[in-house]
Amino acid sequence: MTVSEVKGFGRQKGHTEMYRGSEYAVDFLPKIKIEVVLADSMVASAVEAIVKTTKSGKIGDGKVFISSIEDALRIRTGETGEAAV
Repeated sequence: MTVSEVKGFGRQKGHTEMYRGSEYAVDFLPKIKIEVVLADSMVASAVEAIVKTTKSGKIGDGKVFISSIEDALRIRTGETGEAAV
């Protein structure tokens, strides 16, 4: 799992702030990006846990993207596939 602090915008758009008396637009909002690589058998339960934990019903809850990983290689041991995860 990797957790990154990122910036972006979607339906929330941005907002305006004041700095030294001048108003300026903040288009990108701070967000958290979580990347998880799992065995196919664990994906449904992981998505369910993420949605259950993060859903507030308000704009900004986020999105879950699911994509395939073709292969993985653990450099230290040479393991590949699920064993490398």
